[in-house]
Amino acid sequence: MKTERRHRRVLPAAVVGAALFVAACTSNETAGTRPTTPTTVAAVYPPTRDCELFDAGHCLFPFPSNTFTRPDPATPTGRRVAFARGSMPVNTSGVAIDPTEWNRNDGFSPGGPIVLYVRDLDLAVTGAPGLTDLARSLASDSPIVIVDAETGDRHPFWAELDANAPPGQGALLIRPAVNFQEGHRYVVALRNLRRADGSTVDPSPAFAALRDGTSSTDPAVEDRRPAMEAVLATLEAAGVGRDDLYLAWDFTVASTQNLTGRVLAMRDAAVPPGDTTSPPFTVTSVTPGEPGSGVLRVVEGSVQVPNFLTDGGAPGSVLNNGDNPDGVPTVDGTLDAPFVCVIPTTAEQAEPIDVLYGHGLLGSRFEGRGVGQAVGDELNAVVCATDWIGMSAQDVGPIAGMLSDLSGFRMIPDRLQQAMMNMLALGRAMQSPGGLRTDPAFQRADGSPLLGRDLAYVGNSQGGIIGGALSAVASDWDTVFLGVPAMNYSTLLQRSIDFDDFAPLFNAPYPDPLVQQLNFALVQMLWDRGENNGYAAHLTADPLPGSPAKKVLVFAAFGDHQVTNWATDVMARTMGLRLRAPGLADGRSPGNPPFWGIDTIDSFPYAGSAYVMWDFGTPAPPVANVPNRAGRDPHGQGRDDPAVLRMVSHFLTTGELIDVCETGRPCRSVP
Repeated sequence: MKTERRHRRVLPAAVVGAALFVAACTSNETAGTRPTTPTTVAAVYPPTRDCELFDAGHCLFPFPSNTFTRPDPATPTGRRVAFARGSMPVNTSGVAIDPTEWNRNDGFSPGGPIVLYVRDLDLAVTGAPGLTDLARSLASDSPIVIVDAETGDRHPFWAELDANAPPGQGALLIRPAVNFQEGHRYVVALRNLRRADGSTVDPSPAFAALRDGTSSTDPAVEDRRPAMEAVLATLEAAGVGRDDLYLAWDFTVASTQNLTGRVLAMRDAAVPPGDTTSPPFTVTSVTPGEPGSGVLRVVEGSVQVPNFLTDGGAPGSVLNNGDNPDGVPTVDGTLDAPFVCVIPTTAEQAEPIDVLYGHGLLGSRFEGRGVGQAVGDELNAVVCATDWIGMSAQDVGPIAGMLSDLSGFRMIPDRLQQAMMNMLALGRAMQSPGGLRTDPAFQRADGSPLLGRDLAYVGNSQGGIIGGALSAVASDWDTVFLGVPAMNYSTLLQRSIDFDDFAPLFNAPYPDPLVQQLNFALVQMLWDRGENNGYAAHLTADPLPGSPAKKVLVFAAFGDHQVTNWATDVMARTMGLRLRAPGLADGRSPGNPPFWGIDTIDSFPYAGSAYVMWDFGTPAPPVANVPNRAGRDPHGQGRDDPAVLRMVSHFLTTGELIDVCETGRPCRSVP
């Protein structure tokens, strides 16, 4: 459904060069250097209570951990994240990340990675569950175990070593195959870890003392003993003994209220569910379509939205939440969210469907104009779009500058949450009896409206990654198409060619590969507030207050270079989508089996939420945390495929998935 032939956003050379120059000029004599193997925690950080005890590669490792929370009866989980600034990653200028925004959380990301360092670990010799054998993570003898302490159930995952790090310096990354339950406490156990020669990796003295019940002269170890006994008891109840443990600990997942409460409060103030009142709007231009183009007219204007950001909502602004511990912002005036709408010629003869469109990576609302011009007439859809501020063209400069000190990372998710309000306001204006349909720009010659009665959300790429979050809080539509989407940027970034332009800016200020992986995990805790990862569990079931459950069609392109299929699979499991089967031809996917844990559709037309994988002939994605660079990038190829467009059109107008592919065979469009 995209019209742009290339979707990667290439940063201007001057921006990249300037940011690297700043990082280089502000580094001190020793900043950024690293020995061949990590030093002990005590050698890098003072042995204080702000650091973990287990010499796992960084003060905050293993991450996440309840060690870095404190009791708080005011939160839904009963805990609050409590990072000390002295524990946080330090950039090459010697500045530690300010943990203030992280410490508003009552737990950790529901989909973020578990990160630590194990010297000399060989995952293959250990027999650890990999991405291609997820069922192994639930086996009784799995060397890595994750247990839901609330239910006693084991949680599926995969383990990988960071393929981007120099040999011997790669973090161990443990990623959930389906998101963790919000508000639940989990226990992680590692046991029988092996080196390449088959020898066993020994635990740290601190953990061995706790595991074996032997005394320690370290008061911090003794202080930890009661909490560790609770961890070990949970494992023993789940059938995991303590004798062969290398390490075990627990962490708490952020609550639903903590993840979504800001946006819900903002929504209720800006675009209340059940209220049909249109926000104020202004039409600034009306451009007739070219003869034969299928476009009747292009309308530009703006909707007025309550502003929850500082600095009038300018690029670089953050939520106006001051010292509010729960992070809910207050309104500071209004802002005008610009929009563009494309009205097809078919709308003059038949009532169209209204489409709210979400653009791709660091793009703008004008991508919606391109989509409307390309397929609006074919779908009989009025396509309207506004900017995804926070991750739009206007944010490129502030993002590039912020990456030198991740203390300011909140800028991205904060502005994305305001962008959701802008999107909701535009959708309300499209649907309201007193909205856009009252303006002559959106009327036929006889004064009847050119807008339809049904509204759907369509988002591609970044618009799909953020669009599920938006739709989870929306009350004005219940049909959602997400094209080439996924969730969880901490998984996506290093598996995307789009990160090529940002990796130098992200890595230069934090050159230690272990710290880089910690940073991915840290920023995900904030990013959850503005992307699918924090909302996926509430999109198709268990809906959030004021928002009906949605019917969702997810379309993926096999071997996608920009949005890895592995993260789309995790999203499909978390959302409870059913797969159009067979998803791929035998042997195409390295997964054993492919699409593990995703149920299939029994018959068509299908009225539930669905996952369709389309094969354009690109080689399979790598298993490691690196991008797919093989073959032709299929990321945008579905936009021109008649069968794909027919499938999408039927879904948007009826809410049903029809099978447009050959029965019993995978969906393929191979040159």
